Amino acid sequence: MSKARRRFRFPRLAPAAAVLAALAIGLQALGPATAPSRTGPDVRAGSCQAGLADAAARNAASLHSLAFAPFGRPETGWEIYAPLVGHEIGTGCEAGSPAFARDLAAWQGAHGLGGGGVLDEATFAAMKALWQARRPFVAASRQACPAPPDETSLAVVPADQSYGGKAMLLRPAALAAYGRLLAAARAQAPAVRADRRLMTLFSAWRSPAYDAARCARDGNCQGVVRASCSPHRTGLAIDLDLGAAPGFGPDSSDDANRLFITRGAAYRWMVANAGRLGFVNYAFEPWHWEWTGEAI
Repeated sequence: MSKARRRFRFPRLAPAAAVLAALAIGLQALGPATAPSRTGPDVRAGSCQAGLADAAARNAASLHSLAFAPFGRPETGWEIYAPLVGHEIGTGCEAGSPAFARDLAAWQGAHGLGGGGVLDEATFAAMKALWQARRPFVAASRQACPAPPDETSLAVVPADQSYGGKAMLLRPAALAAYGRLLAAARAQAPAVRADRRLMTLFSAWRSPAYDAARCARDGNCQGVVRASCSPHRTGLAIDLDLGAAPGFGPDSSDDANRLFITRGAAYRWMVANAGRLGFVNYAFEPWHWEWTGEAI
């Protein structure tokens, strides 16, 4: 269900060390990644320090060291998923804080899990199952790969809503829902309002023939970064430009790029607000969202 690691084939702008240095400088300049939200938890000064201190210390360590492969590819640490985890447990506190651990422990207890406020593989697997279950495409594709809509029934994405004016199509209702999403983000998130490229679309509907040819060309038709049955065939899936680390395209699945995106204000606004507007995320790809307001 995921896509190519580097569809845009952007050239590397710098060696790895330079990229990491630029990333660090950029994050320092931006400050903490926060996103305005009508629904996010109210975090008051000092409130994040009340909770489970021992579990917090373990989370702070595993945030960068947990060795697991939740989507079939080895990963180190779970910081990429921290915004989704925080939203799931209803906290606005950082992943290494005592309050985060306290709220995680409450979530674990409500779902029949141990862990005592520590994010372990079993807890993450339970969350992943919930995230996947919220994607109608996942349930539909277990029976058979969903048939695509008639191309003539699809609507053209306006040039000012697309990545570089790229020609794209979506189901009309999904396009209207995306328009509402974009308008809300620009109204509520200063970073999105300031950068008109943020949250524009770089992929929408893709025909099965196009995806099949791409799979055959790359020789990877059911891997982590490629799928023979893509949700994009439904006309309900969108890929958003939520920013990119130096030297990467907006849909590079390199861990450095995924981390950069999930630290950004645009992604964090999406995590806090997209659900109330009918959009759900494929957690491995921060840029990939699916509209749930129309049957597949």
